[in-house]
Amino acid sequence: DPDMPFVPSIPEDQFILVEEGDPTVIPCRTSDPSAQVTLINSLDKAVYAFYDSKQGFIGNFPAGSYTCKTVVKGVEFKSDEFLIYILRATSQLPVEIEALKTVYKTGETIVVTCVVFDNEVVNLQWNYPGKVKEKGLIKLDDIKVPSQKLVYTLTIPEASVKDTGDYECTARHATKEVKENKKVVITVHDKGFVHLEPQFSPLEAVNLHEVKNFVVDVQ
Repeated sequence: DPDMPFVPSIPEDQFILVEEGDPTVIPCRTSDPSAQVTLINSLDKAVYAFYDSKQGFIGNFPAGSYTCKTVVKGVEFKSDEFLIYILRATSQLPVEIEALKTVYKTGETIVVTCVVFDNEVVNLQWNYPGKVKEKGLIKLDDIKVPSQKLVYTLTIPEASVKDTGDYECTARHATKEVKENKKVVITVHDKGFVHLEPQFSPLEAVNLHEVKNFVVDVQ
C-alpha cells in the first residue's frame, strides 16, 4: 500500500521491555517487502541493525525512542515511535528476609522485609498466618541507587497470638524458571512474661580491687 508503507502498530507494540543484554525487535513492518527502511534514534541519527520486513529491526538497542522511515515515490514516511525500556534481570535471584525482631506481644506491629537484589522482573508472594484474612499491608520500594534492589515490606498491625508462625516470601523470575524462597519464624505472646527483681540498690559503692556480686532474680 503506497499510502500506508508501514503496517499500523498497536499501542502494546510501541512499548518494548527488554532484559539487560537481550536482543529485541523494533516492529516497524512494511507493506512492501522490498522497501528500504532506516532506523532513527531520538537524536535523529541512523542506527544500523538487521532488518526483516516481516518483523522489523533486530538487535541489541540502548534504551530510548526509535522511529523507522522509508521513501515511497519521493515521499518520506515515518512509522510510529517505539520506546525501549531496559530492565535489569540476572539469572540468579539473590533474596534476603529480615525481621527487626522475632518475638512480639499482642497489640504490637509486626514488620518483615524481603529484599530482591539486582533484578527488576520479579513476582513476589507472601505466605503468613493472617494471609487468608488479608491482614497484612504490603509496600514495595524500587531502589536503583547505589544498586538495584526491590524492597517488599509486610506489616501486620495489632498483632495477636494467632499471628504466630512462619513468614515466608517467594520470589519468582518473571521470564526464567528461577525462584527463591526465604522464611522467618515469628512468635506473638499474649503479654510480657519476664519479671526482673534486682537484689541491690540503684547506687552501690565498691572499693578498689574488691569483688562484689550483683544478683538479679528473673521470673
